[in-house]
Amino acid sequence: MDPQTLAPQIAGLAALEEPARRALYCYVVNRHAEVGRDEAAQAVGVSRTLAGFHLDRLVEEGLLDTSFRRLSGRAGPGAGRPAKLYRRSDRQLEVALPERRYELAARMLAEAVELGGPPATRALTAVARQIGTELGAEARARAGKRAGRKRLLAGTVAALAARGYEPEQAGDEIRLRNCPFHALAGRHRALVCGMNLDLMKGAVGAVGCPGIVAVLDPQPGQCCVALKVGKR
Repeated sequence: MDPQTLAPQIAGLAALEEPARRALYCYVVNRHAEVGRDEAAQAVGVSRTLAGFHLDRLVEEGLLDTSFRRLSGRAGPGAGRPAKLYRRSDRQLEVALPERRYELAARMLAEAVELGGPPATRALTAVARQIGTELGAEARARAGKRAGRKRLLAGTVAALAARGYEPEQAGDEIRLRNCPFHALAGRHRALVCGMNLDLMKGAVGAVGCPGIVAVLDPQPGQCCVALKVGKR
């Protein structure tokens, strides 16, 4: 195990041990837009100065990114100084003792599927649909017996959240704010996004909630798949 690799990973995780800092990080992560110090401080019940200290520490550890923008929307004299805004970074933290390299295994498997051509791709589709069916069955179980549409949607959101997708229902769709396969998708986008779509199609079919379809709808910083919630 390489101490130089392990040290920054542990430091990043240790930065979240402090309760107020952890609360601020969770608040920023769960927001759709960039967050200013005043908003974050009010949300977690700390002073603006303390919020700024903790947020900047999270930036130093690479857990948050920053930008500067005038919140008033105005420009020119009298518009005020640009505010420092915070958002989640793309940094990924993983610590396993003893060390494990599942991402490397996933990369080799993805490359093998690509080399295998259509037969291998069809096999991946079948496996993704089957695992998606299991996920959908879990969603139905979470919803309970004789569940209606509202509870089925809630069960689906809960099951996806348990898999790291960070789902959020907004209007006529469920957006997946995080891709659990982000690093792998960067190298094998078509393969991974197709697999993800097949997974979601299997899940939607097993949930059995009328009017829900899984579609490819890539958005910056989000999963490539969205669930469209139509009318019954």
